[in-house]
Amino acid sequence: MLFRPSKKLNIESSSLPAAWISNLKGFTQFLKLEKGLSLHSIDAYQRDVWKLANHLSTYDPFPSPRELTATHLEDFVRQIHGLGLARTSQARIVSGVKSFCQYLVLEQVLTNDPSTLIEAPILTRKIPDILSIEEIESMLGEIDLSHPLGQRDRAILEVLYACGLRVSELTGLRIADLFLEIGFVKVIGKNNKERIVPIGSEAIKHLEFYMKDIRQHQNAKPGADHIVFLNHRGGKLSRVMVFNLVKSLAVKAGIRKTVSPHTFRHSFATHLVEGGADLRAVQDMLGHESITTTEIYTHLDMRYLRETILRFHPANRSTPSE
Repeated sequence: MLFRPSKKLNIESSSLPAAWISNLKGFTQFLKLEKGLSLHSIDAYQRDVWKLANHLSTYDPFPSPRELTATHLEDFVRQIHGLGLARTSQARIVSGVKSFCQYLVLEQVLTNDPSTLIEAPILTRKIPDILSIEEIESMLGEIDLSHPLGQRDRAILEVLYACGLRVSELTGLRIADLFLEIGFVKVIGKNNKERIVPIGSEAIKHLEFYMKDIRQHQNAKPGADHIVFLNHRGGKLSRVMVFNLVKSLAVKAGIRKTVSPHTFRHSFATHLVEGGADLRAVQDMLGHESITTTEIYTHLDMRYLRETILRFHPANRSTPSE
């Protein structure tokens, strides 16, 4: 049976099996909160996964998301290649499927990512939005530090920017992962891989304020006693809460860009590269598997350099009228 979506894909009314519907709904939230994608991009990614499910519906039995294998994905990629789609379309579909597999691993639906070795046509990577230092400072300035949650929120943004964490890494940060006396944080990244990330003095200061004045006085819920950032009920912060916090502060600061927690990660990397940081070091701090993923920030740096030259080089300035 082939599943045909309406012009606007509606997951709730889809005739897909329950396991696919449930994971597609979770994936939608993942794209919005973890990746910070636009509604248009989210709809495109949903359709990419629908195409995969549509392909798998020809199998007997129909594999569930938990049963996805590299063989299934390789067969799917061969199919879309055989359709003669444009390279950009093929790349986008593969990107959507890879993101879906990352989500399934993150949610422990899959133990290993079957899309790791799946390749798509090589395209120029899109440069993500970033925040300037002034924009970050304006967002920090909108936090009410007289409120207990304000101290927590300031520490959250400081850590996001100082360490370049993914939002899931931030919400999963443990007290035992903090080595503030020597200026480092241990991060549990994708596929439970650990990395050590330096943390600056400003972030340490606000994190210590929060830990001393707020966190140590909270009664943590069972299972959250080892977690750094808690909600007002003593539970672990959700990705949604961090996303809403960042969006709210961006609006208050009058920032018109599409801002999400992931924007702080992009800004962290870009500002390091602009400052002359070694690309391998940035790769290690971000937890990227491949240096090619990190190389996008060299393109950001080149754009920054070009804008600087056009703005400040004497040869590019208009000659004043006499």
